[in-house]
This record gives sequence, C-alpha cells and structure tokens, in this order.
Amino acid sequence: MSDAQHIAERPLANGQTRIDFQTEPARYRHWRLKIDGDIATLLLDVDEKGALFEGYDLKLNSYDLGVDIELADAIERLHFEHPQVRAVVLRSGKPRVFCAGANIRMLAGASHAHKVNFCKFTNETRNGIEDLSENSGLATICAINGTAAGGGYELALAADYIMLVDDGSSAVALPELPLLAVLPGTGGVTRVADKRKVRRDYADFFCTTEEGVKGKRALDWRLVDEIVPGSKFDVTVLLRAKEFAAKSRRSAQGQGITLAPLTRSFSDSGVEYGWLSVEFDRARRIATLTLRGPAALPPASADAMTALGSEFWPLKLARELDDAILNIRLNEFDVAVIVFKSVGDPGEVVAYEHFLDANKDHWLTREIRHLWKRVLKRIDLTSRSLVTLIEPGSCFAGTLAELPFASDRSYMLATSLPSPAGLERERDNRPPAAIVLTDANFGPYPMANGLVRLASRFLANPAEFETARAERGKILDAGRAQQLGLVTFAPDDIDWDDEVRVFLEERASFSPDGLTGLEANLRFAGPETMESKIFARLSAWQNWIFQRPNAIGEDGALKRYGTGQKPVFDTGRV
Repeated sequence: MSDAQHIAERPLANGQTRIDFQTEPARYRHWRLKIDGDIATLLLDVDEKGALFEGYDLKLNSYDLGVDIELADAIERLHFEHPQVRAVVLRSGKPRVFCAGANIRMLAGASHAHKVNFCKFTNETRNGIEDLSENSGLATICAINGTAAGGGYELALAADYIMLVDDGSSAVALPELPLLAVLPGTGGVTRVADKRKVRRDYADFFCTTEEGVKGKRALDWRLVDEIVPGSKFDVTVLLRAKEFAAKSRRSAQGQGITLAPLTRSFSDSGVEYGWLSVEFDRARRIATLTLRGPAALPPASADAMTALGSEFWPLKLARELDDAILNIRLNEFDVAVIVFKSVGDPGEVVAYEHFLDANKDHWLTREIRHLWKRVLKRIDLTSRSLVTLIEPGSCFAGTLAELPFASDRSYMLATSLPSPAGLERERDNRPPAAIVLTDANFGPYPMANGLVRLASRFLANPAEFETARAERGKILDAGRAQQLGLVTFAPDDIDWDDEVRVFLEERASFSPDGLTGLEANLRFAGPETMESKIFARLSAWQNWIFQRPNAIGEDGALKRYGTGQKPVFDTGRV
C-alpha cells in the first residue's frame, strides 16, 4: 500500500482503501504554502514517492489526486486563515521544470471512474483558483521556470497572469492529443480559446505539437503574459506580485481563523459529523444526508462569529457537506441516489441568514457565502441522482433551501386530514413541512451557467422568479410551495411512502451511464459560460475518449506511453 497521506485508515465496506480529502499544511508532501505579508507563495515540490496508489512515481512534478487534495486545502486556507493575503504566486520547487501534468502511469492504471472523478476534482480546484481571484480579490500569478506541460499548463491557465522564463528551453504545452490520444482533462482547450482567446489556427498548432511553444512565440500567441530572462526572473516575479497586491480589492483587515480538522466517525453504514449524518442503504444503493439546523441563535456580533471560527454553524456545516459529497464521489461508486433531508427550526436558520446579511461586508461572511457557493456547485456536478425530501421537522430555509432547487426532484409532504385508523404518522407532533425563501436564494449562489438555481428553474417564465422573490420570509407549506414551483410533487400522508419508494427503486434500476448523461443535460439549462463548457462539453467528451481503445486499449497511447512502442489506432472516425 502507498504511504501517501490521503489514504484513510478505515477501509470501505468492500475492502478497498478509502480516499480522504482532509489534510492540513503540516501533512503536505507536495506543496509548501509560504506567507510573506500580503503575498503568498504556493510552491509545488512533489514527493516522487508520495503517490496515492502503488505502481508509479510522481516524477517531474507530475501529480495525482493526492497532490490536488493538498492544493484544494491550501486554497481554502488562503480564503479563511490568511485574509491579509492579496496576491498568490504559483511556483515550482524544482529546477527547470514547472509541472509535467497528470501522471501518465496513474491515468493508464486507474479505473475509468477514478479517472473521470480525478478530472472533475482537478477542474473544480482550478475553478477554485479563479474564484479566489474573482470573488475574494486574491490575484494569482503563475511563474513558469521550465516546462509546463498538459495539466501543468492547465494549472497555469487558471491564474490571472502567466510569466515564462525566457531561457531558450522553457515552454508551455498541451501534448495530450499527439502523445496520449486524449484531450487535456482540466479545461485546457476551453481556457486557451475562451479565456486567453488564442487564435483558432494557433491553438490548433499548439494542441497538436508535442514540444509546445517557447519564448516570444508563446507571448505573441497569448499563451503567456510575460517572458523574462532567467537572470531577472525572481526579481520580476516579486515585483509583479507586489503590483497585483497593491491593486487588489481585498481588505487586509481582520484576523484569520483556523480551519480545524473535521470531526468524523466512519462506520460500515455511514458517517457521522457534527451537523450532518450520512446513512448508506447499500442494498437499495441510497445515501441519505441529513443536515441539522443550528442548536442556538447566531452570535451577537461579527467579532463573536470570528471568535467561533470554524465552529460557526454555517461554516462548519458547509465543510462537512463538502467532505461528505467528495467521499461519496470517490469512495462510494455504487450509490445511485443521494437523498437530502434536514431537521431543525427553520426560524433559527433564517436568523443565521439575517445575521450574515447584516454582516455582509465582513470578510468572513463573504468567504462563508463563497464557500457555500462552491459546495453547492460541487453538488450540481455530482453524477448521482439527487432528491430532496421535505418532511415535518425540516429546516429547508435560505441557504439550505438551495438543496431542493439543486435536486433532480423534490418531494414535500402535504398536511392532510387525519388518516384512517392505523395509518397515522409518528411525525405528527413535529411542525408541518415548510420552505422559507430568503435573499440567499436570489443572488449569492450562482450555478456554473451563471444563473441562480431558481432563475434556471424559471427560464420559460421569468415572472415566476419574481413571484417567488416576493414570498421571501414567509413560511410556505406544501400547497403554496408547489403552486410557486418550488417543489416537484407534494403527496399527502396516504401517497407519500409509495411515491418516494417508487422513485428510489426506479432510479436504482436505470443505467448509471444513461442517468449521468441525462442529469448533466438537464441541470444546466440557459446560458453557456466558460465554466459550463469545461464541465459539460469538455468533460463529456473526455469521459468518452477515456473509454476508447485508441487511448486506453492494450495497444492504445496511454498504455504504450514511455515503452518505446507506438500506439496502434483504429483510424475510423466515429
């Protein structure tokens, strides 16, 4: 077994090793995070022997999922632990090489499911770098001191500004097609065309050339923003970082908080967090996530919120939900349906929403809102059927109400007349099922298509969006919620169990591949953005290409890479 840091001690129920997404800087093996005033440096210095699995070494700063888990953690810590940082420099800790991209031996030996989820997570992490800049004001600079190939250049593409040392050998490259018979898996083609606006003919040459592009040509073609002689490189990188920091809109005020390790208890039947429970019904292929509302009213002030740190309810719940979703994605492949439930007082949830609104200009409030945005996007992009069950005692209000809007379907129990003898529900002593809308449902949580979930829902009639907005703050029962289009169905006591059971059984009986394609097509109606292209168009084609013999067959490019043998291709165009 590998000695990598991201293998959890507790194995899965099927005996396989669990991948753990929790880490901290003291445990990093591949990245070093350095803070110098308002400038942070993320230094990529991959431990060759720190691979997530056996069978390959991480040479030339190549990476696997374990490397990206550390990068994602470092980005979160820049959000929450270092509010004084205003510019971030991505650099290599190795001479004459920036990053060789995703490790080829890892890709060749990994299961199809792992490859696809690996690409999805790296995409989310690169988008997280752009979010760091766009929404938190941390400008990002990538300083390339050697070769940046494949995923290495895709990492650079996520930055605001790319600097390349002009030494006659350093180059940027996307060689996946000529070398491996696949496409860049982390948004490279899309960012070259849409973000850097490289001319189509230049981009065609660039993406079909193994050795990449160097120096002045890379600058002229907009593949980098600046080339610098080696003798002046370090000084110029620091100068640019100071310039970007000076122009950053991020306030340097405020004391950061520590992102404490999550407390989790794993068992064969589920995972228990502080504010979240995950229950696996493996026979029915269902994972039920029950979110718990706050146990007390919000703190009295923003200073009190900061003092609570990572124990502050909205922040802790967001981190727990994110960890639970990632655990299902990478460790629970047989789960067909994720069911969202909640328990708690919706009034207390709304109180937290009002608290965050009242302190919307505080740096920690902004970061918590942006974290929820990223977590909800991760849910949108998870290839499982999603359903929310809104039952008596639920607290789907404000931010938590985004879960039914993110789901493929939602069922809300309607209050009915007393049931016939013997059919009374035990939950009668709990408050009736309700939804409460707040300002959080109309702005801070856009999807990959740039629209909030309710705007995506009401594309055909935007007036319905405004009608729902007018209902903010009201306790909406099942009848009113269905009338407003907030839920799919509102069965009564008599029909509830049967309708929910039929849906869950039906979902588990369908082809997982077909459902993944269907759900991905239906979840992102409306406008197309660079982000939606990366996840929809590119990821879908990459998913398909990764299964083709030309790439992954015994004579395919991934399997023969580095052997000295040329791949053998089926030359028919499909």
